[in-house]
Amino acid sequence: MSEFINSAVFGWYPYFCLTIFLLGSLVRFDREQYTWKTGSSQLLRKSQLRWGSNLFHVGILMIFAGHFVGLLTPIWVFDFLGVSHTFKQGLAITAGGIAGIACFIGITLLAHRRLFDPRIRATSSFSDTAILLILWVQLSLGLSTIVVSLDHMDGHEMVKFMDWAQGILTFQPSAAHYVADVHPVFKAHLFLGMTIFLLFPFTRLVHVWSAPIWYLGRPGFQVVRTRLAKKQRSPLQSMPARVAGHPGE
Repeated sequence: MSEFINSAVFGWYPYFCLTIFLLGSLVRFDREQYTWKTGSSQLLRKSQLRWGSNLFHVGILMIFAGHFVGLLTPIWVFDFLGVSHTFKQGLAITAGGIAGIACFIGITLLAHRRLFDPRIRATSSFSDTAILLILWVQLSLGLSTIVVSLDHMDGHEMVKFMDWAQGILTFQPSAAHYVADVHPVFKAHLFLGMTIFLLFPFTRLVHVWSAPIWYLGRPGFQVVRTRLAKKQRSPLQSMPARVAGHPGE
């Protein structure tokens, strides 16, 4: 891959995708929040949906957390904590592999349910089916990278991706050169991952912003009813509204 194409794909394209991701999500959340819905297909193939959805969501949350911490934590933090690159590489392969397999099984169940049941297929939009298949391909690429990573257990290859991700977030002009010589399967995984961010506001993935996280921190309250308060009510309050001169008369 020429240096120009490498810079365009891994140096400029990430900013384009992130800009569309942030602005598109903001506009859709503000103007079209009621456009993300299930189409009531959850009534069909309920068991397959339950297994597929649970496996997919548990797996994808673990993968997202692993990528977020693994790529964006400065290397000096791991060095300060005494975490070797070899150990981190092994942990990423093991935990990422388990989460990836769970997520892959889940999305395969979901894709099969949506593609091979004519009733569900009839209620699915093009974007519903397309994003499922794109995620399926992305997970396949992610699992394929594990095979390549087994040849780089010293963690040297992993450090390149950490430098690239942190370079993009800190607006380093030369961030793309960190991944210039990595294996093509890694480049395909990175490119498709950025493309998913680009497509995010136009698909049902936006339901992520509806996660009721606020519910966990809500203030507590308790409704108490007692007969004592009814007995202590004044005679004037107990009179019909027309007798007491209520405004609603």
